[in-house]
Amino acid sequence: MPPGRLPAWPTWHQRGDGEIQCGGPWLACRGAAVLIFRWLIMLLLSAGLVSFALYIGTGQVRFRRAGLLIVKWTLVAALGFFAVLVLERLALML
Repeated sequence: MPPGRLPAWPTWHQRGDGEIQCGGPWLACRGAAVLIFRWLIMLLLSAGLVSFALYIGTGQVRFRRAGLLIVKWTLVAALGFFAVLVLERLALML
């Protein structure tokens, strides 16, 4: 950036400047945890869709019940997880 020009984004926080994103013995970085969680959500929603397809194909009610249960708790967990991410962002802004 040329001298005398201000960046478009606020400069109070640059990536990598004192921010601790890595840690913990299981995951190398926080980004990896988010990626794993997103894949888990996608796989669970896919399992719910397969269960609904089996219900349509066989007509057995147990597949519909299993599909609804999987989708319901997957959406609850996803909303909770992403609510925590939003609250972390809001905490950084304040």
